Amino acid sequence: MTDKLTTASVLAFERKLDPSDAVFHAGRWDDRAQSHAWPPVAIRAKSVRGTISNRLKAKEQQDPAKLDAAIEKPNLQTVDVAALPAGADTLKVQFTLRVLGGAGTPSACNSAAYQAKLLATVQGYRQQHGFGELARRYAANLANGRFLWRNRAGAEQVDVVVEQMQGGQAANTWSFDALALNTRTVDATDSAAQAESLEALGQVIAQGLAGSAHVLLRVTAFVRQGQGQEVFPSQELILDKDSARKSKTLYHVDGVAAIHSQKVGNAIRTIDTWYEGAEELGPIAVEPYGSVTTQGKAYRQPKQKLDFYTLLDNWLLKDQVPPLEQQHFVMAVLIRGGVFGDAS
Repeated sequence: MTDKLTTASVLAFERKLDPSDAVFHAGRWDDRAQSHAWPPVAIRAKSVRGTISNRLKAKEQQDPAKLDAAIEKPNLQTVDVAALPAGADTLKVQFTLRVLGGAGTPSACNSAAYQAKLLATVQGYRQQHGFGELARRYAANLANGRFLWRNRAGAEQVDVVVEQMQGGQAANTWSFDALALNTRTVDATDSAAQAESLEALGQVIAQGLAGSAHVLLRVTAFVRQGQGQEVFPSQELILDKDSARKSKTLYHVDGVAAIHSQKVGNAIRTIDTWYEGAEELGPIAVEPYGSVTTQGKAYRQPKQKLDFYTLLDNWLLKDQVPPLEQQHFVMAVLIRGGVFGDAS
């Protein structure tokens, strides 16, 4: 009699989409062909005298004298800012993305039986469905410039150039009009030319995930915003607030404004449209519980049996194969990586 298969207590996966930090440079839209010579966007500090605008306590709202006293107090603060130079109207955002093979193969697992079942299940998914659907969605998030975050909003034009690098040279190049692609959907564009480029880029990403080719992509976005306009790097999380001298600290790489690699990765894996309510909210980042921290909500509750752990356990331990779209979700979480061992 064989022992009942249980979840491994040690189970970890390395991420298979590995982006770098995205660095900022500035120049003119008409000079994009010479963007390699554009100067970096620097971060500078400025001190401002703000007003009190937060919600006051009920007692203070009813007492005009207390309200006046609160308003009279200056809200002095020092903040980091980043902006295009006066003579530049375009932001250049560039990063690289490695696509690694071995999706679904754990980097650590202390149960040989569980690992064997896991690898057999992943292999079955690869043979039956491949990585085409996931790769197409990742490609769409590169093409539509989702990784630009706030920098994409209100831009006049956004061009995204994706290059497949081999030996330090661009072996293949795809160009996209990012604003022509809807970030609230993962469907292909109506433009035949862009659809063809998306399909080709998706095939390259799928080859990388399958481990059949070495895939390194260089992604460059040109965002036409206007001369001297503010741009938005990542904001640093200051854990020791008592020692913080600034109200807002922006991220930089050796003095060059940048977006965290984690934030770039979050944008690329925003492909989950398989949860309940996706028609209204659109794609969310692939997370085991479908968590959206800006809303303080998890869209994949265990009671719905659509969270990653329930789907994975039913698939491996009970041989209950999830619907195809939930199989895609489970594989996307494994590509995301993380520590998923049994908590007990």
